[in-house]
Amino acid sequence: MIFKNDGPFLPLRALQVFEMAARHQSFTEAGRNLGITQSAVSRKVSELEAILGVQLFLRSGPKLTLNRTGRKLADHISFSLSGLRRAMAEARPETDTGVVTLSMLPSVAAKWLAPRLGKFMNSHPQIDLRISASRGLVDLQTEGIDGAIRYGLGDWPGVEAVWLGSETVQPVCAPASIGEFNISTPPDLLKAPLLHADIAENWETWFRAAGLSVVNTPKGPELSDDTAILQAALAGQGIALGRSLLVADDLAAGRLVAPFDIKLEVSFSYWFVFPENVSGSLATVRDWVVREFGTETP
Repeated sequence: MIFKNDGPFLPLRALQVFEMAARHQSFTEAGRNLGITQSAVSRKVSELEAILGVQLFLRSGPKLTLNRTGRKLADHISFSLSGLRRAMAEARPETDTGVVTLSMLPSVAAKWLAPRLGKFMNSHPQIDLRISASRGLVDLQTEGIDGAIRYGLGDWPGVEAVWLGSETVQPVCAPASIGEFNISTPPDLLKAPLLHADIAENWETWFRAAGLSVVNTPKGPELSDDTAILQAALAGQGIALGRSLLVADDLAAGRLVAPFDIKLEVSFSYWFVFPENVSGSLATVRDWVVREFGTETP
């Protein structure tokens, strides 16, 4: 440990870089978020390890895993940085800059918000709306995010949540896929390429709702992001279970079709999440999102 006259020297930049690398378990991803190179991240982490005299990561080729010491240090740093960010936010004067940053799933950003951005900009040209598309759950207080559209049960601590709407799930595909895969009845789907997602309402659940006892659901590509799944369906690569909010525009335009009207009710809903006592531009964005969701039909 290096000491100054007034106590231990704190390598603040190295601590910040390490915390980001620990959060993502990747030097490359940490560098991307911090705007520096992967090698710069590696040097800062090595510098911190040299100061402490301990290793913080288990390295196996390109894979990084925090060891016990690294995890403990990362937790402490994350907690301290959160406190510093809150202190800085509280120190700033309460002014409405007109900039609103929203967090949401990439699929919601691409399939629901993007087609409606022009409508929002025409109605509210004074607001600079910025989107942070992420599958991770963000902390509104510490990550510079003003509000979020979240998918869940609406029971997140420390925030307010306004219910936006629920949705259904049903098979969708490109129009040409109906003939290509000879789809006329639900059992025909068992012979077609099925696209799989990481949602609770899966193909096995849908087949049961269609009255079919399927022991082994046919395997197929599994994609974790709904945007990728729907893009594959649009390209004629298979049949997807489409979430009604995300496929509404493609169905209306005829880019996708629903071969059967058998729908699953989903367990989660969409919510607009925001800090307490919201006002100004964020309140305007919230009210607009609520109104737009109100025009959707599951």
